Amino acid sequence: MANHKSSLKRIRNSDSKRLRNRYQAKTLRNAIKGFLEEKDKKVATTNLPKLTSMLDRLAKVSVIHKNKASNLKSELAQHINHLK
Repeated sequence: MANHKSSLKRIRNSDSKRLRNRYQAKTLRNAIKGFLEEKDKKVATTNLPKLTSMLDRLAKVSVIHKNKASNLKSELAQHINHLK
């Protein structure tokens, strides 16, 4: 266990940030899963900007890597293109 006051504060901050990041990452994964299960092209097209925005926000604060966000956005766009 840490002895310094600043170390104890850092542990508290790290725990709260870790929980927030886990929540946001899980929310993103659930949103992507729901998007990929979508069969209607019109609905998927309206949901893509929201999902893209979420990916960009999480990449900006380093919850996910920026290249992973880019790869996921590409995958989601390809999914829309393959829908009928």
